[in-house]
Amino acid sequence: MGRHISGERKTAYYLGMGLMILGGILFASTFVTFAMRFGDFSNFESNAKSDVFRAVGGMALLFVGVIIRGIGARGLAGSGVVLNPEKARQELEPYSRMAGGMVKDALEEANASLGTGAQKVVMIKCPSCRKVNEEDSKFCQECGREI
Repeated sequence: MGRHISGERKTAYYLGMGLMILGGILFASTFVTFAMRFGDFSNFESNAKSDVFRAVGGMALLFVGVIIRGIGARGLAGSGVVLNPEKARQELEPYSRMAGGMVKDALEEANASLGTGAQKVVMIKCPSCRKVNEEDSKFCQECGREI
């Protein structure tokens, strides 16, 4: 699989996104129609059934859309549906590479770098108490005697 995401996974991802959007619209429409009919109790029972059906249906579509989108984005093994660690690493590789690139970009923007060589630090032991002190210390941090 490598660095590329298959067409089937892309289709599943976009299908999941579409279901999420449709579910969100259905769920939100419940509140809009409730606000429009506020105070009007004519045909209350059928309106309530319709609103509940849209709200529950919208939430179900949202839930199913999230699952399908996650499987499309990460693949079956990468999302944990299939237990295969090697396949999961292959399916998650584009996202791991992307996350590493984002960290690299953030470090470059902050003018920071990782692994550019460690600086040597010299420490000095106090002759009295044997406490290790920093190189530029004139007095021991433990006993206070002059180094």
